[in-house]
Amino acid sequence: MATGRAMSSVAVLAKAPVPGFAKTRLIPRLGAEGAADLQARLTERAVATALAAGIGPVTLWCAPETSHPAFLALAQQFGVTLRVQPEGDIGRRMLAAFEATAGPLVLIGTDCPVLRPDDLRASLNAVEGGADAAFSPAEDGGYGLVAAARALPALFEGVPWSTGEVMSETRARAAEAALSLALLDPVWDVDMPQDYDRLVASGLMRDRRLP
Repeated sequence: MATGRAMSSVAVLAKAPVPGFAKTRLIPRLGAEGAADLQARLTERAVATALAAGIGPVTLWCAPETSHPAFLALAQQFGVTLRVQPEGDIGRRMLAAFEATAGPLVLIGTDCPVLRPDDLRASLNAVEGGADAAFSPAEDGGYGLVAAARALPALFEGVPWSTGEVMSETRARAAEAALSLALLDPVWDVDMPQDYDRLVASGLMRDRRLP
């Protein structure tokens, strides 16, 4: 853990790699089993990225529960803590991770394999430098990373999730609440078949944590 960052940590939100439950929009391209396998590998990559950032302990927030063998294997292999995501929309689940954490938290999902350890460190540096929150905007209008020193309900409650307005609405809410935001390098998600093709073309597929 980096000096001076003993209280910082990372949360990874992940769905269990269950066929028909995870990466459902990729089932037409990969099949239910293939989409679930991709989810498992993306989750492993996200956990590995979180650990490589070296900014504090990592908690894997699991849906719907922690008992899936893939989650248990990650806990055993990497020593991460497992927690169950609460019920509610993605905003409620992200906010819960911040509410359960003392000190700065960097939160990521599993859909942005392009995220690097440097991105996580940059977000923490932005928060430690005075920003209320830091985001990596996504090309689809959402975001792939958020960091903050405390829970900020204004940024997570009532947002139109799963739309192209997530980041713009978040910025508007931050302005209304007089919160300062730091925007980092943009990222892209792997949600649709064309995103999977982009993932293959990116060269990230050569990583052992991806199929």
